[in-house]
Amino acid sequence: MIDKAKLKSWKTLVIAGVALIFVADIALIVFMWHLGGTDPNELRRQRGEMETTVKLLKADIVRGDRIQKNMPGVGKEADDFYKNDLPPLSGGYSVVIADLTEIATKAGLRTASVAFHDHDLKGRGVVDVDIEENVEGDYGAVLKFIQGIERSKSFYLLNNLGLDNSQPGTLRLSLQLHTYFRSQA
Repeated sequence: MIDKAKLKSWKTLVIAGVALIFVADIALIVFMWHLGGTDPNELRRQRGEMETTVKLLKADIVRGDRIQKNMPGVGKEADDFYKNDLPPLSGGYSVVIADLTEIATKAGLRTASVAFHDHDLKGRGVVDVDIEENVEGDYGAVLKFIQGIERSKSFYLLNNLGLDNSQPGTLRLSLQLHTYFRSQA
């Protein structure tokens, strides 16, 4: 004879299994309906965007690897710049004055004034120096002077530039430059 308790347990398991399959079928139908609603052209466009993104990411990785390999060289270049291109604090002002005077003289300008304002950048080994200079001369000489500053072996950043007529035919050029001196040997 068949045990009624086992039969009832077995029927419950079969009903639960059929219900689970039914729920899975409904979920699959909903998923397929949702997926079927997507336009194939839109899927192709999305795939193209993803492929482009992958190419860009791979290029970023290659560029990052290249940068990482060049880091020792960059550090050496920075050290060389610090040692060779930045004058020491002890003689830096005279180097800058001599350089700017030479550039002005070669350009045919008269130097009216030069002023310095320095700021020690603690822990960096450099002193930040603001330079204000006024020169006078004709237009061609002013252009030569600016080109001379650009080509100078000294390191200058041009912050501000102003022109004014001091006398007929003569321009007054006001410059605000920026440079650095080594504060450590």
